[in-house]
Amino acid sequence: MALTQSVVSELQTRLGSAVLTSAEDLIPYSFDGTAAMTQMPGAVVFARSVADVVAVLEIATREKIAVVTRGSGTGLSGGSLPSPGCLVLCTVHMNRILEVDRANLTMLVEPGVTTLQVAEAAAAVGLFYPPDPGSMKISTIGGNVAENSGGLRGLKYGITRNYVMGLEVVLPNGEILRTGNKCVKDVAGYSVKDLFIGSEGTLGVITQVLLKLIPKPAAKKTLVATFNAMDAAAQTVSDLIAAQVIPCTLEFLDRTTIRCVEDFARIGLPTDCEALLLMETDGHPAQVADEARIMEEIARKNGCREVRVAKDEAEANKLASARRSAFSALARVAPTTILEDATVPRSELARMVRFVEQVAQKYRLRVGTFGHMGDGNLHPTFLTDERNHEEMERVHAAFREIFDEAIRLGGTITGEHGVGVAKKDFLPKFAGDAQMRVMRELRRALDPAGILNPGKMLE
Repeated sequence: MALTQSVVSELQTRLGSAVLTSAEDLIPYSFDGTAAMTQMPGAVVFARSVADVVAVLEIATREKIAVVTRGSGTGLSGGSLPSPGCLVLCTVHMNRILEVDRANLTMLVEPGVTTLQVAEAAAAVGLFYPPDPGSMKISTIGGNVAENSGGLRGLKYGITRNYVMGLEVVLPNGEILRTGNKCVKDVAGYSVKDLFIGSEGTLGVITQVLLKLIPKPAAKKTLVATFNAMDAAAQTVSDLIAAQVIPCTLEFLDRTTIRCVEDFARIGLPTDCEALLLMETDGHPAQVADEARIMEEIARKNGCREVRVAKDEAEANKLASARRSAFSALARVAPTTILEDATVPRSELARMVRFVEQVAQKYRLRVGTFGHMGDGNLHPTFLTDERNHEEMERVHAAFREIFDEAIRLGGTITGEHGVGVAKKDFLPKFAGDAQMRVMRELRRALDPAGILNPGKMLE
């Protein structure tokens, strides 16, 4: 149903000035971090409490109005892209850290708290929140949970799902559901909280998150190794895992990305190498020293050109910025930067990187590839111009081949960015008929009116 003036008036009565309706005000909420996608909503509503969320959903369910929940809008799969005339429910003002419990190693937060704020609040009491998506300075925890975000430390520490102990969620009918708790062991009934992690706003609106924290590692060492061949970098990764060394960070950049990063950040990287590995180990100082030595030995055994070991934290941060600035560096090269993610078994990563290069050549496109070599998650990034419709058709054709190849190699269509709009056409081939049926039935059971984030993921 269309968003009528009477509905807008009711929202304004219940939420006051937290309702935007003018075209000028709506423009910033007509897109997210996904390239070449935009759609104007009917209105934007800012929730400041769970009561506000309940009010919005009760009205939306009664009037059958679509609701798209949004945090900072950093998503890269169109997950928070508005549907035509919808209500955008923005939770950035629900931004309180409600509790840090050192005795139970937990933190209770509202969905608008940024990932960096969580990490800093944990560090302030000597604890550690590991998930570190590239957008962590502005991405919100609610969005991280909805997308099940990853990050550079995923190899050793896992993804957002591994750090969610409990949730408060408002269901489409306005009912408040609480699931999970501070108990380390709890096997009573279904793990309902896991349904909402990675659900991309299609099952409910997250209003509180209970996060698990861990002790802060006592030491860390950062190394950068450069190689003349991607295969040598990939073999280094395989050899590290075989040696039972699990780095906290194990990232790679290809030649195009290295050149863009060096031009952008002036870190001192060699621009004529084929691949770069960023390797970090953390833990007890003795363990860190031993693992750093093994990392360097294995890299040199595989013929790396150079291993650069950070002498202190300042240099470590400088080296780490080579990977963290990859997207920004590539984005300077062309008007439109389309960053995707596909994951394959680690043993297939070098083959997949070569395949991406071949596809780019086939479709006459420029691509830079970087990502999480330790967990097989790569980010092919096409440098293009969305105003060139013929070229954009070639970009989409290239991505179809890339995702088909990832599936063929036993991989997945997304390792951390989600499905959203961008990859929903690829999901049936990856998931299969039975899994698609179960997911659709779950969605209908929790949102029978179909008001939450329509057009995303399964439709």
